[in-house]
Amino acid sequence: MLKYKFDWAVVLSGKYFDWLVSGVKVTIQLSAVSIALAFLLGLIIAVMRMSRVRPVRWFAHGYLEFFRNTPLLVQIFFWYFGSYKVLPEAANDWLVSTNFEFASAVIALTIYTSAFIAEDIRSGVLSIPKEQMEAARSSGFSYIRSMRYIILPQAVRITVPPLISQFLNLVKNSSLAMTIGVAELTYQARQVESYTFKGFEAFTAATAVYLAMSILITIVVTWYSKTILSPMKAR
Repeated sequence: MLKYKFDWAVVLSGKYFDWLVSGVKVTIQLSAVSIALAFLLGLIIAVMRMSRVRPVRWFAHGYLEFFRNTPLLVQIFFWYFGSYKVLPEAANDWLVSTNFEFASAVIALTIYTSAFIAEDIRSGVLSIPKEQMEAARSSGFSYIRSMRYIILPQAVRITVPPLISQFLNLVKNSSLAMTIGVAELTYQARQVESYTFKGFEAFTAATAVYLAMSILITIVVTWYSKTILSPMKAR
């Protein structure tokens, strides 16, 4: 019977530890940028989805159906291998001049996650009584101003828990960026395993980091719900 000799020093010190730390930093950067952009894009798509202009509403509906029902990995490969076919030449030149792999992953994660965020926000908007929109319009607000100043702020507060869940999914989905060479946490864990043949230690460390991120997000959501959402609901 083979006896595996654990060597946790491989991932707790030295250059391989530095590799994992570097991967954590890239994961945080990739996730933070994608979360910010996905939220903004999701907000725009949600408003378009509820527009009274049919072509706008149809476009948003098609966007949601397409990106929610195609695998994220396929979308990552598309933006990495085929973006030059759909993006303007200036955009492609800029992407090539920067970190192209990182940018491709950001685009894919942003677009994919924004489709789910848009539906969460739309659900929040639909939960707001229609009388509030009617009151805003009767007070002289346009549809856009009514959404911006009255409806959306309430809807976003209501949908914070599902939004955080989407953000958490994005953090975990960022591991797929390793397939196009982004040196995030999973990529670096794979590198450590390749050089040391200590796959158990390397991926246990990566798992622990992802778990810590998830627990941190859960704590933040719980704190927000108890200290902010609950008092608002009680009013």
